[in-house]
Amino acid sequence: MKFLQRFSFRQLLVLAFLLIAALLGAASVRALYALEDLTLQSRDGAAQALELSRLAQSLGERSVTMERSARQSVVLDDRVLRGRFSDAANEATQIVSNLVTEGLPSSSMQQWRAQLQSINGLLTGSPDTALDRERQLAQEFRELEHITSTIAGQVQQTIQKRNKLLETRLDDSQRHLAQQVIGAIALAVAMALLFGMGFTRPLNRLEQAIVGLGENRLDQVITIQGPADLALVGHRLNWLRLRLVELDADKSRFLRHVSHELKTPLASLREGVSLLEDGVAGALNPDQREIAHILKHNTGVLQSQIEDLLRFNAAAFEARQLHRQKTDLLALVQAQVDDQHLQWRARELTVTVKGEPIRVEIDPEKIGTVLANLLSNAIRYSPRNGIITLTLSQEDGLVRIDIGDQGIGVASADRNRIFEPFYRGERQPTDVVRGSGIGLSIVHEYVAAHGGRIELLSDPLGAHFRIEIPHVFKS
Repeated sequence: MKFLQRFSFRQLLVLAFLLIAALLGAASVRALYALEDLTLQSRDGAAQALELSRLAQSLGERSVTMERSARQSVVLDDRVLRGRFSDAANEATQIVSNLVTEGLPSSSMQQWRAQLQSINGLLTGSPDTALDRERQLAQEFRELEHITSTIAGQVQQTIQKRNKLLETRLDDSQRHLAQQVIGAIALAVAMALLFGMGFTRPLNRLEQAIVGLGENRLDQVITIQGPADLALVGHRLNWLRLRLVELDADKSRFLRHVSHELKTPLASLREGVSLLEDGVAGALNPDQREIAHILKHNTGVLQSQIEDLLRFNAAAFEARQLHRQKTDLLALVQAQVDDQHLQWRARELTVTVKGEPIRVEIDPEKIGTVLANLLSNAIRYSPRNGIITLTLSQEDGLVRIDIGDQGIGVASADRNRIFEPFYRGERQPTDVVRGSGIGLSIVHEYVAAHGGRIELLSDPLGAHFRIEIPHVFKS
């Protein structure tokens, strides 16, 4: 790993490509030389087979010439014909010697020479015995022809053996070449996978760090082990994380300070308005009393908004302080339904919980708050005698909670903003107190802190929220 830190990601990527290219190039060059060697072996084998066939054919031709010259020289007692026989016999003897050099058994050469000596012994004698010697020569040449045929057969066997040996060598070379090519490809793939895993690990860590920053998990130190440039990006991200922590702390201090500074004069203002309304400073006429009532109402609204701001700021801070433990989510859902039993019974609602027990590693207090807020909203917006359904399921490593009601639903113009802090949609129930607009924001913060998500699904009847949280454990 320290070795990788000396180079940049680009340099390591180029080095990886060069190594793989060098490996495949070496395998290709080795294959080229092997193919060239196989071609040369085939060419040499063919040339040798052709030469052996030519020698065998030449030996047969010389034998015919020898027989004709020998028999004519005996009958005619002609020295020229005898010289022609001697020349043909010398050439044939040299051919047999060459064949022995090329692999012909030496015993065949000995037989051929012994037969030639027998023929030479019949070439000289008195003219009276010429016809008898000519007949004996014919017989001897039949024997020589048989020996020559045997030599030709041995030549063909030698050619076949060499061809088989060459085929075996070619098969072995091809097999070795195929093994080398396959080995080179396998090694190249292994190197590619090794480099890929080595490169993707810091990239995955970098992606996780960016996702962590996006999900506001600022308590996790960011360290990227890998190439120098990626490690530098990791240092920059960690600096950004610390900076975000400082900004978040500054924001929290600012909100607390401003809220505290506003609450004191606001309390004095509310007290003063109450005294005016009670007539402590003198009796008020109806118009003055109405103005005092308006002032009192709006100071109350302002104080409520300040308290909501503090509550949302505290919830956003607490979302980063998760205390995970394995929890039976079905039991947690049922507990929240039971806790709000009086509220939904007062509105004559039916609340149904569906699903099997699922154990998931969560912060039960915060997920309980999420369920409580969503159930409270469903109760608030549901008509009397309506039905609220909570469904628990799991799929692809996610635990899913669906909460649906039969209320007035969410207007299409509000769907993209319902999770914004202090945003209140246009559809509000007329028979309950208007909400502050931070409940769904807190829900979103808590779900995101668990690495999950919440979304509003399209439903023709009422509102349908879906929560998905990863890392499910089966009971």
